[in-house]
Amino acid sequence: MSAKTCLTVSALSGFLAVFLGAFGAHGLGDSGFLERKYADMDAKSIAGMELPAAYKYLQDFNTGVRYHMWHSLALMGIGLAMLKTRSKLLSAAAWCFLAGIVLFSGSLYVLVICGPSFGGIKWGLVAPIGGTLQLVGWLLMATAFARLKPEVSHATDDRQ
Repeated sequence: MSAKTCLTVSALSGFLAVFLGAFGAHGLGDSGFLERKYADMDAKSIAGMELPAAYKYLQDFNTGVRYHMWHSLALMGIGLAMLKTRSKLLSAAAWCFLAGIVLFSGSLYVLVICGPSFGGIKWGLVAPIGGTLQLVGWLLMATAFARLKPEVSHATDDRQ
Protein backbone atom coordinates (compact mmCIF):
# COMPACT_ATOMS: atom_id res chain seq x y z
CA MET A 1 0.00 0.00 0.00
CA SER A 2 1.37 3.42 -0.87
CA ALA A 3 1.52 6.33 1.59
CA LYS A 4 -1.14 8.21 -0.40
CA THR A 5 -3.48 5.22 -0.42
CA CYS A 6 -2.86 4.54 3.27
CA LEU A 7 -3.61 8.15 4.24
CA THR A 8 -6.72 8.29 2.05
CA VAL A 9 -8.04 4.97 3.37
CA SER A 10 -7.34 6.04 6.97
CA ALA A 11 -9.31 9.27 6.52
CA LEU A 12 -12.27 7.48 4.91
CA SER A 13 -12.14 4.74 7.53
CA GLY A 14 -12.10 7.35 10.32
CA PHE A 15 -15.14 9.02 8.75
CA LEU A 16 -16.92 5.67 8.62
CA ALA A 17 -16.04 4.94 12.27
CA VAL A 18 -17.57 8.26 13.40
CA PHE A 19 -20.63 7.65 11.21
CA LEU A 20 -21.12 4.15 12.61
CA GLY A 21 -20.57 5.40 16.16
CA ALA A 22 -23.38 7.91 15.67
CA PHE A 23 -25.54 5.22 14.07
CA GLY A 24 -24.89 2.92 17.03
CA ALA A 25 -25.82 5.58 19.56
CA HIS A 26 -28.92 6.88 17.81
CA GLY A 27 -30.02 4.25 15.30
CA LEU A 28 -29.44 1.26 17.53
CA GLY A 29 -29.25 2.50 21.11
CA ASP A 30 -31.95 5.17 21.20
CA SER A 31 -34.37 3.76 18.63
CA GLY A 32 -35.35 0.57 20.44
CA PHE A 33 -34.18 -1.51 17.45
CA LEU A 34 -31.97 -3.77 19.56
CA GLU A 35 -34.59 -4.16 22.30
CA ARG A 36 -37.08 -5.37 19.70
CA LYS A 37 -34.59 -7.54 17.81
CA TYR A 38 -33.29 -9.32 20.91
CA ALA A 39 -36.47 -9.24 23.05
CA ASP A 40 -36.84 -13.04 22.97
CA MET A 41 -33.17 -13.78 23.64
CA ASP A 42 -32.03 -14.87 27.08
CA ALA A 43 -30.08 -12.41 29.23
CA LYS A 44 -26.31 -12.40 28.76
CA SER A 45 -23.79 -12.67 31.56
CA ILE A 46 -21.24 -9.83 31.46
CA ALA A 47 -18.68 -9.58 34.26
CA GLY A 48 -20.89 -11.74 36.45
CA MET A 49 -24.01 -9.62 35.89
CA GLU A 50 -27.08 -10.75 34.00
CA LEU A 51 -27.95 -8.07 31.43
CA PRO A 52 -30.42 -7.87 28.55
CA ALA A 53 -29.06 -9.23 25.27
CA ALA A 54 -29.76 -5.87 23.62
CA TYR A 55 -27.34 -4.18 26.01
CA LYS A 56 -24.64 -6.77 25.36
CA TYR A 57 -24.98 -6.38 21.61
CA LEU A 58 -24.87 -2.59 21.82
CA GLN A 59 -21.60 -2.96 23.73
CA ASP A 60 -20.32 -5.29 20.99
CA PHE A 61 -21.18 -2.69 18.35
CA ASN A 62 -19.39 0.00 20.36
CA THR A 63 -16.33 -2.26 20.66
CA GLY A 64 -16.32 -2.56 16.86
CA VAL A 65 -16.48 1.22 16.50
CA ARG A 66 -13.69 1.75 19.05
CA TYR A 67 -11.31 -0.70 17.38
CA HIS A 68 -12.30 0.66 13.97
CA MET A 69 -11.26 4.20 14.98
CA TRP A 70 -8.03 3.16 16.71
CA HIS A 71 -6.92 1.21 13.67
CA SER A 72 -7.93 4.05 11.33
CA LEU A 73 -5.57 6.26 13.34
CA ALA A 74 -2.88 3.57 13.18
CA LEU A 75 -3.29 3.54 9.39
CA MET A 76 -2.77 7.29 9.40
CA GLY A 77 0.42 6.86 11.42
CA ILE A 78 1.69 4.28 8.97
CA GLY A 79 0.84 6.52 6.02
CA LEU A 80 2.74 9.41 7.59
CA ALA A 81 5.73 7.16 8.28
CA MET A 82 5.62 5.93 4.69
CA LEU A 83 6.06 9.52 3.49
CA LYS A 84 9.55 9.38 5.05
CA THR A 85 10.61 5.81 4.36
CA ARG A 86 9.80 2.91 2.07
CA SER A 87 9.02 -0.24 3.96
CA LYS A 88 7.36 -3.46 2.89
CA LEU A 89 6.72 -4.14 6.58
CA LEU A 90 4.76 -0.89 6.95
CA SER A 91 2.78 -1.67 3.83
CA ALA A 92 2.00 -5.16 5.17
CA ALA A 93 1.00 -3.66 8.53
CA ALA A 94 -1.37 -1.27 6.76
CA TRP A 95 -3.01 -4.15 4.88
CA CYS A 96 -3.33 -6.11 8.14
CA PHE A 97 -4.98 -3.14 9.85
CA LEU A 98 -7.41 -2.63 6.97
CA ALA A 99 -8.32 -6.32 6.82
CA GLY A 100 -8.57 -6.35 10.61
CA ILE A 101 -11.01 -3.44 10.56
CA VAL A 102 -13.16 -5.16 7.95
CA LEU A 103 -13.12 -8.58 9.63
CA PHE A 104 -13.13 -7.59 13.32
CA SER A 105 -15.29 -4.47 13.37
CA GLY A 106 -17.28 -5.49 10.30
CA SER A 107 -18.20 -8.84 11.78
CA LEU A 108 -19.36 -7.14 14.99
CA TYR A 109 -21.49 -4.69 12.98
CA VAL A 110 -23.11 -7.54 11.04
CA LEU A 111 -23.52 -9.68 14.18
CA VAL A 112 -25.35 -6.91 16.06
CA ILE A 113 -27.54 -5.63 13.22
CA CYS A 114 -28.36 -8.92 11.48
CA GLY A 115 -28.00 -11.43 14.30
CA PRO A 116 -25.33 -13.86 15.48
CA SER A 117 -25.87 -16.24 12.58
CA PHE A 118 -26.67 -14.33 9.39
CA GLY A 119 -26.26 -15.79 5.93
CA GLY A 120 -25.15 -19.09 7.39
CA ILE A 121 -22.05 -17.49 8.95
CA LYS A 122 -21.48 -17.38 12.70
CA TRP A 123 -20.18 -13.80 12.86
CA GLY A 124 -18.77 -14.16 16.35
CA LEU A 125 -16.23 -16.60 14.87
CA VAL A 126 -15.04 -14.09 12.26
CA ALA A 127 -14.04 -11.39 14.75
CA PRO A 128 -11.01 -13.28 16.14
CA ILE A 129 -9.55 -13.55 12.63
CA GLY A 130 -9.76 -9.76 12.29
CA GLY A 131 -8.36 -9.28 15.78
CA THR A 132 -5.43 -11.53 14.94
CA LEU A 133 -4.73 -9.49 11.81
CA GLN A 134 -4.74 -6.32 13.90
CA LEU A 135 -2.22 -7.87 16.30
CA VAL A 136 -0.02 -8.91 13.38
CA GLY A 137 -0.27 -5.36 12.03
CA TRP A 138 1.03 -3.92 15.31
CA LEU A 139 3.93 -6.38 15.34
CA LEU A 140 4.81 -5.58 11.73
CA MET A 141 4.66 -1.86 12.49
CA ALA A 142 6.88 -2.30 15.56
CA THR A 143 9.37 -4.33 13.55
CA ALA A 144 9.44 -1.73 10.76
CA PHE A 145 10.00 1.09 13.24
CA ALA A 146 12.71 -0.85 15.07
CA ARG A 147 14.56 -1.29 11.76
CA LEU A 148 14.46 2.40 10.84
CA LYS A 149 17.86 3.93 10.36
CA PRO A 150 18.24 7.18 12.34
CA GLU A 151 18.59 10.29 10.23
CA VAL A 152 21.88 12.11 10.62
CA SER A 153 21.15 15.60 11.83
CA HIS A 154 23.43 18.55 11.27
CA ALA A 155 21.58 20.56 13.91
CA THR A 156 23.24 21.75 17.08
CA ASP A 157 24.32 18.90 19.34
CA ASP A 158 22.21 18.88 22.54
CA ARG A 159 24.90 17.11 24.57
CA GLN A 160 26.84 20.33 25.22
